Amino acid sequence: MNEKSRSDSYAAAGVDITAGYRAVELMKKHVARTMISGKTSDIGGFGGLFPLDLTGYKNPVLVSGTDGVGTKLKLAFLMDKHDTVGIDCVAMCVNDVICCGAKPLFFLDYIACGKNYPEKIADIVGGVAEGCVQSGSELIGGETAEMPGFYPENEYDLAGFSVGIVDRDKVIDKNSMKEGDVMIALPSSGVHSNGFSLVRKVFDVENADLFSPVEKLGGRSLGETLLTPTKIYVKPMLALFDRIKVKGVSHITGGGFYENIPRSIPDGLGVKIKGADVRVLPVFDLLREKGNISERDMFNTFNMGVGMSVVIADKDVDAALSILKDNGENAYVIGEIVKSEEKIEIL
Repeated sequence: MNEKSRSDSYAAAGVDITAGYRAVELMKKHVARTMISGKTSDIGGFGGLFPLDLTGYKNPVLVSGTDGVGTKLKLAFLMDKHDTVGIDCVAMCVNDVICCGAKPLFFLDYIACGKNYPEKIADIVGGVAEGCVQSGSELIGGETAEMPGFYPENEYDLAGFSVGIVDRDKVIDKNSMKEGDVMIALPSSGVHSNGFSLVRKVFDVENADLFSPVEKLGGRSLGETLLTPTKIYVKPMLALFDRIKVKGVSHITGGGFYENIPRSIPDGLGVKIKGADVRVLPVFDLLREKGNISERDMFNTFNMGVGMSVVIADKDVDAALSILKDNGENAYVIGEIVKSEEKIEIL
């Protein structure tokens, strides 16, 4: 920390430069957990360096994804719990990258806050680092911006981006899909990081009891349930790619089934899903009941218990389910690919 670098005038305007230095020092231990390729630059430099090993790649393609956590952050503010939203931030990016068949390489984050509380910033970055560990990514840099007057003192926003790599001939090609292929579902851990504007309205979270056990949620509190981090699917999906030809992958985010699944299906084909076969999590049943939300709107807003869908040949189903189970995913068949001008039909 540079003790001479201090501006009393800037501090009077609400920006504490020394708090930024303190936050960087506190986050270094978290960043160190993510190092895979060997440390090439210290956190706090002007750019993040990553040595690119192209061994085994014939025609490498870089794949990038960017996203934030959205208004789920309001739950973190209300519960004063900041060590898991970073996992959400990483998950929203790397789960998109993996849909192309790419292996995530590195991640950068951006935190904007009303006031820099170093310990809080370090907690946020600790969550980011955990997400990077789960996805096999390196956290090679980021930015913390203190913006008094723009954000409330105790609030912040969090976003980031991921870069991955895949050989061009291994990019997931939905045009290889055909009638009779099967769609399997990988379960979600909860609401993940989408639809929280509706969630917050339905549960009136600013006035709700977020800490007491709720029977319909299996004894978990409402706050704990809603703040459950987004599941990261990178490692099980990479294991699947190694052994099975995957024809389509969808990350079920904002817009739910109706918005996301059609993006992985070519024209002339569609998927038929039996709604009764979807293993809906209790939090979605509670949302539907309390908000009086139609089934169509539920499937068009939330993941409903399915965080990712994968299309494979019918002959590969048993092998795929076995591979995913070995990698911690209790996947199951959710639908069938049919000839159709309608991309998705939930029966």
